[in-house]
Amino acid sequence: MPKEFYTERDIEDMFKRGILSLQVNDNVVLTELAYEKANRLGMQLLREKPLEPPAAPIRPYISELSKPAPVQKPEADLTARIRTAVNARLGTQVDPALLDVIIERVLKSTGAK
Repeated sequence: MPKEFYTERDIEDMFKRGILSLQVNDNVVLTELAYEKANRLGMQLLREKPLEPPAAPIRPYISELSKPAPVQKPEADLTARIRTAVNARLGTQVDPALLDVIIERVLKSTGAK
């Protein structure tokens, strides 16, 4: 049986149609963004065993760490440094506009912006 993959957009569409729960099993895969979107919308993800976020192993030692110190560099400088590092690593494989959107989203989610 083929696996079904759900993206953030799929979860959003399901929620708009009034679907408030999703049965998750070995043949149903949620992307990381889909998992986060379902949690934000309050959708129930039903599974026989506890559901873990995709690609996120339990690392209790991280939760025990204190909150990181605020970033001292200006935001534009941090964005430029990240963009430079990604471009050095991946070259022209990454669309510059998409990279800027990703960097912006990550900085906002980490509180650096």
